[in-house]
Amino acid sequence: VQLQASGGGFVRSGGSLRLSCTNSGGTFSTYATGWFRQAPGKEREFVAALTWNGAVTDYAESVKGRFTISRDNTKNTAYLQMNSLRPEDTAVYHCAADSSVITSNQRSQSAYAYWGPGTLVTVSS
Repeated sequence: VQLQASGGGFVRSGGSLRLSCTNSGGTFSTYATGWFRQAPGKEREFVAALTWNGAVTDYAESVKGRFTISRDNTKNTAYLQMNSLRPEDTAVYHCAADSSVITSNQRSQSAYAYWGPGTLVTVSS
């Protein structure tokens, strides 16, 4: 599994971005996917997660209703659609994947064995 996140950039408050996470190392269809972010000076935190089949999603309270996680297994890619962005959403966003993640631990960073290098999202006020 080799993950690569893309789609980050600079956007004004209230704007939108869509992040992509592609597995260039093979099939993605049996892996749960998570998005995490790390803001400057802060610890990395959970953002959103999606089961391997897309049946169950989970979101941090801070992004619920604004962000949507999805996946296209035919493209070995997961997405994070981010709407109504706020300055406090500024962070490096990482995608993670693992075939053993279940709904009870999908918010835990330690549940994911595979991580991408991250993509920077900057939201100006």
